[in-house]
Amino acid sequence: MKRTKPRLAVLISGTGSNMEAIAAACRSGLLDAEIAVVISDNPNAAGLSRARKMRIETVACPYKRGIPRGENEIPIIEEIRGRDVDWIVLAGYMKILTSDFVRTFPGRVVNIHPSLLPAFPGAHAIRDALDAGADFTGVTIHIVDELVDHGPIIAQEEVVILPGDTEETLASRIHAVEHKLYPRTLQELIHEDI
Repeated sequence: MKRTKPRLAVLISGTGSNMEAIAAACRSGLLDAEIAVVISDNPNAAGLSRARKMRIETVACPYKRGIPRGENEIPIIEEIRGRDVDWIVLAGYMKILTSDFVRTFPGRVVNIHPSLLPAFPGAHAIRDALDAGADFTGVTIHIVDELVDHGPIIAQEEVVILPGDTEETLASRIHAVEHKLYPRTLQELIHEDI
């Protein structure tokens, strides 16, 4: 039977709120794609429960200590290859992918980051923006390359930092932007080749 929609593997580490927004966009037709699998390095990630409630297949691939990252990625690569996936979508995936992983899926791994890259790369982008006294930050969606929080930028949207913002209040506004921007950008990327 011929497949009609591009298939996504969504990689998460935590709550899965962006994954849930992507799944909702797939269901509503805003994003003409289907999530083939949600994979997490964290077997206790709340996002896995969210995905199961939405009847999306889930797989936990925890990293084992003392084993090189590349070896820990082998089960993830096998899960993706076994599902005829077109795009790998990082949605709060907190592991740094190896060059071998990126080269396995060249130009097909997409990430979202809570800043206007190249400003504030890394795991604490929201805190870093506040600590720097920035007037604004935002959201970046980019193709993953072999460097961290780097690669061709597909979309960005600014978020103003308000007086008195805390990490939590700013994160809440950033997430609201992410949940709209990520599905819309994926639709354009997959179907219109930005």
